[in-house]
Amino acid sequence: MATTDELLEEARLTPLHRRIWLVAALGLMLDGFDFFVIGVCLPLIAAELAPSELETGLIASSAVVGSVFGALLGGILADRIGRRTMFRLDLVLFVLAALACALAWDVWSLILFRFVLGLAIGADYPLSSSYAAEVAPRRSRRRLLVGVISFQAVGSLLGVGLGLAILDLDPSEGAWRWILGSGAVLAFAVVLARIGVPESPQWLLAQGERTEAADVVSRLVGRPVAADDLSPPPPAEQVSQRELFTAGLRRLTLVTSVPWFLLDVVVYGVGVFTPTVLAAVATADADSTVGATVTSLRQTAVTDVFLVLGFAVALVLIYRVGMIRLQVVGFVGIAAGLGTLALAAALPGGVAAYTWLAFAGFAASNFFQNAGPNSTTFVLPAMVFPTRVRATGAGFAAAAGKAGAVVVTFAFPLLEEWWGLAVTVGVMAAGALVAAVVTVVARPRESQMSDR
Repeated sequence: MATTDELLEEARLTPLHRRIWLVAALGLMLDGFDFFVIGVCLPLIAAELAPSELETGLIASSAVVGSVFGALLGGILADRIGRRTMFRLDLVLFVLAALACALAWDVWSLILFRFVLGLAIGADYPLSSSYAAEVAPRRSRRRLLVGVISFQAVGSLLGVGLGLAILDLDPSEGAWRWILGSGAVLAFAVVLARIGVPESPQWLLAQGERTEAADVVSRLVGRPVAADDLSPPPPAEQVSQRELFTAGLRRLTLVTSVPWFLLDVVVYGVGVFTPTVLAAVATADADSTVGATVTSLRQTAVTDVFLVLGFAVALVLIYRVGMIRLQVVGFVGIAAGLGTLALAAALPGGVAAYTWLAFAGFAASNFFQNAGPNSTTFVLPAMVFPTRVRATGAGFAAAAGKAGAVVVTFAFPLLEEWWGLAVTVGVMAAGALVAAVVTVVARPRESQMSDR
């Protein structure tokens, strides 16, 4: 008898592998899209709905709050009812919530619908990582998972393109409704693409469904595999998040959740408000809210190129350098980039007077976050947790990251007002250094990786 992993080890990448990888990646693309466009829409929403500072923070953070609960619940449900079922349900919810956001009639209805949208976004993190990890051949598993998370950058660039196109067609303050609503069209296309994908063979085997698991494995390895060829499933047990804090998994939970929490403090703290911050760099020719938004969109497109370059480097180095070293170097690089941005903000005249320095800081931060921890924090949970609790562990880690995003997304406008941009960004740079230390101290053994 052979384990499912041993059979997948000998598989070459097939069209089915590529399809599963793509539909998993497209889910993360939607997250990158929504993560970016809410920053674009905030100035337009403020001009039309006139929210208070508190309400602005809630609009920006409500989807992120929802993603905390979505990641926790999505991971648990994926381990209990299957990856495939949840894979579809979460995006149906995304479609409905995105449409509702576009039709919101006031600030509080928008906040509510953004929260529901966040539930769908959060659920897709453990689903996509667990599903892709459990069907990918071992020898290319890390690289394929980095490819999945890299579609966040694709989503951000798509947000730039759609935002500019919509504002060109409708240069009004109400264009934010079209921008948010366009997410429903994208999500519906992904729902259609996910129809017909098979269940994870490892999950099926854990449920005792050896015949169906053998059928899926046969399709993945390209030759017939009988149910008797697969090793017997482990005894069925109820999955509980408490298990993540037992002696055998506690260290893995620490190294997958704390660095992700600190990473998202940086990613969301700077990223969600990149259009707003960059608007302060060069908006001398902008004489309206829409004009300033278009200007910041174009500036953001330049810095987003470095997000793509970062993921490209991660794809090349994920095996050569190793995930832990790549994560540590990435956090140090993020700290250096944010330190540069903080310096530009602290100098006389601020970022408007030191445009080149501010752009250098943004570019370095974007590059190192994707060349390092934005890739590795997504990959690690899917690699180190055992199959039975893989989605639960990945969901907890993703929820920890989104919790960091909640704190900073809500607090960033207030902290920038109280402390100024330089100190706020400097604190986030220090957080990146702390994450590097935690990664070193709590790093998992190489033997604990599922592709070893």
